[in-house]
Amino acid sequence: MRPAQALIDLDALRHNYRVARGTASHAMAIVKADAYGHGAVECARALEPEAEAFGVAAIEEALALREAGIVRPILLLEGFFEADELPLIERHDLWCAIASEWQLAALERYAPKRPLRIWLKMDSGMHRLGLPPAEFADAWQRLQRLPWVRDAVAMTHFANADDVADAYTREQIAAFDAACAGLDIGVRSLANSAGLLAWPDARRDWVRPGLMLYGASPFVGPEPSADALRPVMSLRSRVIAVRELEAGEPIGYGGTFITPKSMRIGVVAMGYADGYPQRAPEGTPVAVDGHASRIVGRVSMDMLTIDLSALPDAGVGSEVELWGTQVPLADVVRHCGTSAYTLLSGLKRVERKYVSADALR
Repeated sequence: MRPAQALIDLDALRHNYRVARGTASHAMAIVKADAYGHGAVECARALEPEAEAFGVAAIEEALALREAGIVRPILLLEGFFEADELPLIERHDLWCAIASEWQLAALERYAPKRPLRIWLKMDSGMHRLGLPPAEFADAWQRLQRLPWVRDAVAMTHFANADDVADAYTREQIAAFDAACAGLDIGVRSLANSAGLLAWPDARRDWVRPGLMLYGASPFVGPEPSADALRPVMSLRSRVIAVRELEAGEPIGYGGTFITPKSMRIGVVAMGYADGYPQRAPEGTPVAVDGHASRIVGRVSMDMLTIDLSALPDAGVGSEVELWGTQVPLADVVRHCGTSAYTLLSGLKRVERKYVSADALR
C-alpha cells in the first residue's frame, strides 16, 4: 500500500475544543469541509460527548453527520440555497443561518410544524453574507413575529481578526453592537477562531472555533494565545528510493535544482495529487526519522525529493513528516506562501488514520 497517510490525533482535537470552550458560555465545533480535511464524521464522533453543537457549510454536510448518528445540534452556516431544503431542515432538526432577504421571506412562507432555531446573520463589514446593519433591526423583528422560530441568535463574522494589529475587527464589533442596540436579543455569536483567541470583546455567548480545533494558528504572525493548541494532523509518508548524485546533476521536472555538490537524494511518496503544494520551494522543511531535512527540486504529482546528505542512516523506508508534531504547519505555510486552511482542506488521496498521541512521537 502507498505509505502516504494523514495521522489524526483525536485527543488533540478534544484538547483544542476545550481551549475554545473555556473562552465563552457556549462553543460550536466547526466541521465544514470534511472537518478541514480531518474527517467530519470521525471528528464529530470524537467531540460529540462534550461539543454543544456543530457547524457545517451546507445541508449535504449536515445530513452526512445525521446519517452517521450525530444527534447534537448542527448549524447550517450558509443557511439554505433553495427554499425546498426547509422540510429537510425541519425533519432533521437543523439550526439554520439566515443571511439574505430572500431566505427570510422563504422562512416566513414556510410555517413548519416544529420550532426552528434560526441564526440571523449581519454583515458588519466583511461584505460577503449577511443583512446590512440598517436592515437588521427590521429583519430581527420579523423573525420574532414568527411563532415557529425558537431562541433566535444574532450573529456576524469577522474579516480580519487574524491580524491583531488591524483595528477593523473592533470596528466590526462596534457596528454589530450599534445595529443590535434596542433589540431584545438574548444570544449573540461573533467570534471565529481568531476572534475568540485574540479579541475578548468578541467572546459573546456562542463562539465558533474552526481552524484552531485542528491545532493550526489562525494568525498572520506569532500570537501567544494560540500556543496552547496541539496539532491534530501529522502528514507522513516514506522514502521509496535513494539516489546518489554528483555535483551538477538536475533533479526533477525542469531541472530547477542543480546539485551544488555530491548529494544523497530521497524520493518520497507524496505529491500535489495528494494535496501537498506543487509550488513548495526548495528548502521547505520536512522531518526524516525525526531529523530535519528539506525539499529539493519540484514537487511532482505523486512524488517529491528531499536532501538526505546529512542523514546517513536514512534510506528506503524512512518515515517522512511533511507537517505535524515535528514540522509545524506554520513553517510550511510560510515557505509555500499559502494558508493553513488551504493545506489542511486540500488533502486528497491520502489515507486518514486515527491514532493516539503516542503514535505521533
